[in-house]
Amino acid sequence: MSAISRRRFIGSAAAASAFQLTGSSADAQQTDWPNRQIKIIAGYPAGGQTDLFARTYGEYIRNETGQNVVVENKAGASGSVAAAEAKRAAPDGYTLMFTITTTMIMNRVLIKDIPYDAEKDFVIVSIMPAGSLPFVVGEKTGAKTLAEFVAYARKAEKVNVGTYGAGSYAHMAIVEMNKHYGLKIEPVHYRGEAPMWTDLAGGFIDGAHGSYGAALPVLQSGRGHAVAVSRKRMSVLPDVPTFTEQGLTPRLFQLTGFQCCVVPTGTPPEIIQKLSKLLVAGGKSEKVRQVMKPFGVDDTAMTFEETQKLYREEAPVWLEAVASLGLTPS
Repeated sequence: MSAISRRRFIGSAAAASAFQLTGSSADAQQTDWPNRQIKIIAGYPAGGQTDLFARTYGEYIRNETGQNVVVENKAGASGSVAAAEAKRAAPDGYTLMFTITTTMIMNRVLIKDIPYDAEKDFVIVSIMPAGSLPFVVGEKTGAKTLAEFVAYARKAEKVNVGTYGAGSYAHMAIVEMNKHYGLKIEPVHYRGEAPMWTDLAGGFIDGAHGSYGAALPVLQSGRGHAVAVSRKRMSVLPDVPTFTEQGLTPRLFQLTGFQCCVVPTGTPPEIIQKLSKLLVAGGKSEKVRQVMKPFGVDDTAMTFEETQKLYREEAPVWLEAVASLGLTPS
């Protein structure tokens, strides 16, 4: 991690601490927020996981506040299109953005002329862990465990595994597996998950690493078998151990991939605290949990304080991991 990057994160930590003090100040003005419609800008297409989070939590906010909540999908450039629009919004709590780890962290390495500064332009109100990602191997490998897939990869002349994008967590995981096991697995980068899982089902690739919801048809058909999951075990795949449980100890395999709700910098602290409490309560509600569980999401929205702590601890690790891939910014 460069000295500049480290200084930047120290500065961010100081800013977050100052924000918390301001938010708890007795001088903080009371607000009647919300008293009109709220717009959520979703950084990825309709039907995807970001859209699911935006609409599910948005419905909870609507039900609790009585105010209309509309979701607008602004997909493109790994969430940059949405971020560029959201940063121009008035910092009044009536424009929120739901997006992912890539938009808030990795894009600063992956995109050359990024149209926003994630740390200067936004405040992350709540991180929502997006669930572990299953590593699924194809039927043609004959593998039922990670060890069996590694043995297959050592013997095969060529092995390729799909990712949902260059610089993605899946890409990093493959690179780390190659280092750990001395393999030469070739990552195949797709524009999204749908074509990746189609190719795995068709036997065109040996494995794929992505979300449980998108992988489900392949798992149900028996054309793919989950041999590992990232970070922690999943309630929908209780018998599939994590990478770490199987001896892969790099910090990458313990990081929290997330969805998150952010607001433009300058949004009043009292509004941010109200929104944070709404999101946390929504994540704990039975209705939201029932919607999320079939998609492999077991965790709930984190408080503002938990969010700042997780970001400070893990963002530098994410940045170092994606920088180590040596990709040329696009």
